[in-house]
Amino acid sequence: QFLMANKLDTAMWITRLFTVYCSALFVLPLLGLHEAASFYQRALLANALTSALRLHQRLPHFQLSRAFLAQALLEDSCHYLLYSLIFVNSYPVTMSIFPVLLFSLLHAATYTKKVLDARSSNSLPFLRNLLEKLNANQQNILKFIACNEIFLMPATVFMLFSGQGSLLQPFIYYRFLTLRYSSRRNPYCRTLFTELRIVVEQLITKPSCPVFVRRLCLSGISFISRLAPTVA
Repeated sequence: QFLMANKLDTAMWITRLFTVYCSALFVLPLLGLHEAASFYQRALLANALTSALRLHQRLPHFQLSRAFLAQALLEDSCHYLLYSLIFVNSYPVTMSIFPVLLFSLLHAATYTKKVLDARSSNSLPFLRNLLEKLNANQQNILKFIACNEIFLMPATVFMLFSGQGSLLQPFIYYRFLTLRYSSRRNPYCRTLFTELRIVVEQLITKPSCPVFVRRLCLSGISFISRLAPTVA
């Protein structure tokens, strides 16, 4: 009754569980490397479907207008719909599957707990303990996801020069990264950029750091700061 009363949430729960399943079989290629590549695409397509359903839930009345597009781009679900489309037809990159896997796992865990609560307050205690441990590490997981989002930017450039990526991919991914940086719901991308900058600045101010390395890092920090979007 609980699942039928919340059909859209249940549909997203199923697609997220399927995303976790496909992502796990890509990361751990138990069925062979050839099959792993197909699970990579399935995971991203399932994530795209989940993101589309979530975006429909957030913005139920579609309008073909600039105002609606601007509002949609503020939603995290729109960001990860774009993310899935960027990588679904590209060369499989393990780093790109982790944000999809971990976000799906976190959201599926949250809804699984609701399903267990609807069934009985004491049902499946072992599973409840696993969900509680996952929830306790949520902040660390979100930071890890943000770290993946950031370091995928140079990875797309490397893929371009190695012949495994397209010319447009780094530019489209840069747009995705600016959306994540400006996210209203998830500040972890901005937080990680700040923390990485502080760590680099601390390292290059040490006397043992060569001058050319210091200048190179300062130039890089200045360049990335100019590319960063303004956040309201």
